[in-house]
Amino acid sequence: MPKDNLPAPKVEAFADHHVITPPNRLRKVMRLVDENNFEDPVARAEKALAGLSDEFAKWMAIECDRLAAAHAAILKNGFAPAAHDELFRAAHDIKGGAATFGYPFAGAGAESLCRVIEHAPALDRVPAELIAYHINAIQAIVREHTSPGTEAMAKEINRKLRLVADEYLAAVNRDRPEHLEAILAPSIAPVE
Repeated sequence: MPKDNLPAPKVEAFADHHVITPPNRLRKVMRLVDENNFEDPVARAEKALAGLSDEFAKWMAIECDRLAAAHAAILKNGFAPAAHDELFRAAHDIKGGAATFGYPFAGAGAESLCRVIEHAPALDRVPAELIAYHINAIQAIVREHTSPGTEAMAKEINRKLRLVADEYLAAVNRDRPEHLEAILAPSIAPVE
């Protein structure tokens, strides 16, 4: 037996092939649950998220403040590598957490900003308004999240942001075909 006390892989030989079945290492870490006391782990996770949901608005506000601070540092000191990285990380964190926190439309705006940061040949040449529009849109979507009509407004803002960002990126990357394919790919963040 191997040193982890598991049997060797099972090998079945056939005329034209072999089937190798490795030992199931999960059996050592699995726990059998009594069917009478079964607790759904997904339901447990959803319950935990519901308990945290009061914090989501605070977390999104903190992330928006972080994004705005990164942008302010760039406006003050220019696009140093650390400032560039912080702007991207702040936008990327919003993109990744927005749907979980209940702000999917903020995620779409953050995704568009990430694309601009990622695919612009020189970030210091990106029109300052394009970055500011993205940040202002994300902040407005988060701030007005519970207001009537926000969803329709957010969809339209994100559609326009994506359109402007795509036009800009296509123009500045016309000599970089490896970027054009990624630029023209559809959004992964919900916009509808």
